[in-house]
Amino acid sequence: MSDTIQTPQPSTSGEENPRRRFFRRAAIATVVAGLASGIGLKVFAQGGGHGGWYRGGFMGAPLDPATLDEHLDRMLKHLYVEIDATDAQKQQLAPIVKGAARELLPLRAKMHDARRQAVELLSGESIDRAALETLRADQLTLAEQASRRFVQALADVADALTPEQRKQLAERIGRWHGRRG
Repeated sequence: MSDTIQTPQPSTSGEENPRRRFFRRAAIATVVAGLASGIGLKVFAQGGGHGGWYRGGFMGAPLDPATLDEHLDRMLKHLYVEIDATDAQKQQLAPIVKGAARELLPLRAKMHDARRQAVELLSGESIDRAALETLRADQLTLAEQASRRFVQALADVADALTPEQRKQLAERIGRWHGRRG
């Protein structure tokens, strides 16, 4: 019996190493998460005025559809430059992003209303725990709906991009997040 350690040899049969497959999937998940940061969340950050995330935040002032479209157009122009999008990709991406944003906008308004309602419940003479619990459960349902739609849009966007474009976008988002800690 030998005490030498066997090192795994790379597969030459064309099958992918499970470890490599895991890291590839992790990289794709990172790209999807990055797209979430770069595309979707920024839509909700526009709270009015010139500022984005800093002024309004996710729960900031109401967004009207015209403001939303202007913001999305600016954001998409930057995205197109970052990934060197083709005309065909531009025609695919704009409806995906704008459609998702329009569908998520009412959910944002409901979340904004719930925040106001929570403040009212917590600042009353007595605390209605049942009403707070109902509000919490409703918010979880809204968050689940928003998350489901958001992930669908992210997957649709990722499908429209080439692997190289997804990699470029992931690197860009990594640099963006790196500056912010």
